[in-house]
Amino acid sequence: MAKKRKNRLISFFLIIILMIFLGMVAGIYLVNASAAREFGKASSNLSLTQRILYPIELYLHRDGLNSPLNPIGEDQDFVVAPGESVSMICFRLEQSGLIEDAELLRTYLVYSGLDRQLQSGQFKLNPRMSPIEIALDLMDATPSEAIITILPGWRIEEVAANIAGSGLAISEEAFVSEAYSPLALYMSYLPVDDAPTLEGFLYPGSYLISREAGVETVLENILTEFSDNIDEELINGFERNGLSFYEAVTLASIVEKEAVVDDEKPLIASVFFNRLAEGMRLETDPTVQYSLGYYPEGSTWWKSPLSTMDLGIESPYNTYLVYGLPPTPICNPDFGSLQAVAFPAQTPYLYFRAACDGSGRHNFSITYEEHLNNACD
Repeated sequence: MAKKRKNRLISFFLIIILMIFLGMVAGIYLVNASAAREFGKASSNLSLTQRILYPIELYLHRDGLNSPLNPIGEDQDFVVAPGESVSMICFRLEQSGLIEDAELLRTYLVYSGLDRQLQSGQFKLNPRMSPIEIALDLMDATPSEAIITILPGWRIEEVAANIAGSGLAISEEAFVSEAYSPLALYMSYLPVDDAPTLEGFLYPGSYLISREAGVETVLENILTEFSDNIDEELINGFERNGLSFYEAVTLASIVEKEAVVDDEKPLIASVFFNRLAEGMRLETDPTVQYSLGYYPEGSTWWKSPLSTMDLGIESPYNTYLVYGLPPTPICNPDFGSLQAVAFPAQTPYLYFRAACDGSGRHNFSITYEEHLNNACD
């Protein structure tokens, strides 16, 4: 009888243990299922222990993974170095005030397998983002901002090509269309009442632009930069030399294309002022190049050298045939070219041509005979 009672007691305890075990298994299964629904399927790289413990930890702390640390936080630059460990990245995120619990985020990254997909690079993060949102951002090293560059002497089409290749969602065609048929809005950013195109006002330099920006935002930044570099002294210089603001920008664009060495810009400007004062044609190659447009054989917008036929092209931009300034600027000048037109050198020169030493400098002359003598052999 005692033996039977003992066997029943053992069976009872075995049943209790089995029930506890089955309950634990069922609980683990339910937690795993809940974690999978919320955080995705577990990585196949997890160990058995991690497969049991990580879903439990994530499920218990799910609010911490889905809630931002600071709802009114500000953007921060965050750099991930090549080869940096996931533990160190999470630790630095916590130290930077972007997340609250580095170990919890590390667990999530390992559980999901995202620890193997973190990218090196520079990121723009914010404590308004939840830890999961931050983790997903760290999967993509594509910068949130693009850099566009405008070189002095570029025409609208060359600027458009750079913008289209910068990562912005703006096509060359869209930018060219806006720049050649500017809205009244764009004129409000400039110190001119009206202009047929934005040629001449796309201020050279580098611009950091949000990748989500449209063409209007890009032009707003560029045109504002132009206006910010124009002061009363410069405007007074233009007026003193008998030029309207638009005429001054037009002449500065020609100086920009003719000058190779910056310190020669005031000298080159003086030649053009002297020729205008003498009633002479400007006879400058860049205006003809502008009228010719794209030269496919040379893959350039600035054909060189020009042929005799080119110099005879019928165009209001051909200053070998037309007196005075062309109807619009021919490129986008930098501040040095604008300053050269406001404050040209005082010289008697009427001619200049490239020096023969390959330096990019020019020989200047008063008479046509001297000009011919400066030709290279």
